[in-house]
Amino acid sequence: MSLSISGKTAIVTGAAKGIGLAVARHFQAKGANVMFVDIDETSLEAELGAEARAEGSVRMFTGDLREKLTIANLLSATIDAFDRVDILVNASRRMAVSDPLNPEEDAVDMLWQENMMTSLRLSQMTAKRMIAQAEKSGETEGPIGAIINISSIAAHRTQPGLLGYSIASAAVDQMTRSLAVALAPKGIRVNAVAIGSVMSASLKAALKDAPDARDAIVDGTPLGRIASPDELAEVMQFLASDASGFMTGQVLNLDGGRGLLDRVGIPAF
Repeated sequence: MSLSISGKTAIVTGAAKGIGLAVARHFQAKGANVMFVDIDETSLEAELGAEARAEGSVRMFTGDLREKLTIANLLSATIDAFDRVDILVNASRRMAVSDPLNPEEDAVDMLWQENMMTSLRLSQMTAKRMIAQAEKSGETEGPIGAIINISSIAAHRTQPGLLGYSIASAAVDQMTRSLAVALAPKGIRVNAVAIGSVMSASLKAALKDAPDARDAIVDGTPLGRIASPDELAEVMQFLASDASGFMTGQVLNLDGGRGLLDRVGIPAF
């Protein structure tokens, strides 16, 4: 099976910076058409600028994906630009620390909406487009698309200050499995990557406020380092390609071995 994604069309959310940007740029370099999506219009414009307005393999879309109309507009813009959608990467995510005993500041509602519900609604609506385009072209046999979610090892590590983030991550894991079973008969695979010790935009921001946390994360990671977003992008390419054609409903840990250790107090993101 081939790792190639050349000629396929991918939607990548959270693509203005961090992991989403690394994945989108990697997919572009591997020959895919890529719709860069983010709510941060300023950062997206600074990253892409005229490149996204040229008649090439890159487009950008800004908007609040918590709104179904925004999702519908995103899918329409992708089809208008590239005629189809083959890959969805739900890389938009947010991390927040909170007081687990304060119902006014536990971050559960906010992280549930931004990390779980947005990914779910976008996955559902994208899957419908994938199915419709396959039926229109008569290509209903075999694989027609791949959906990839980003989760966190916080889904199965207890850290009270990450209550909302952990709940949302665990929900993303189960959403991945449920959609995988529902969409398998349609030829759509759904997988996820649970990250830890990866330099996401959230981790980078957190380390600015707590520089000592870097040493704690490195010490608590068997491979002894923090991975770059580019390393995650390679895994995403595998999950998007035919090389993983018999894999669905899986949550792969990309954490340098963090999940193998029972260490309290190490930030699980």
